[in-house]
Amino acid sequence: MNKETICTIVGKNLRKIRKEKGISIERLSFISDVNKNYISDLERGSRNPTIIMLDRLAYALEVDLKKFFEQFLHFCYI
Repeated sequence: MNKETICTIVGKNLRKIRKEKGISIERLSFISDVNKNYISDLERGSRNPTIIMLDRLAYALEVDLKKFFEQFLHFCYI
């Protein structure tokens, strides 16, 4: 699996979780202290975030960090 695929999966999971919680990018930016353009780039899969950044977003969204990797983990176990 290549880097772009992993970033896309993480971004899709981030967007899905954010929308399920009814949180806008602007609100997530405020509560996580992460630039809204950076969050938007993450959701599109065009950024390669650090684990620390993902942990910050997971904390702000009140989810386990592993939620961002769900589909990726599925590929690893097939």
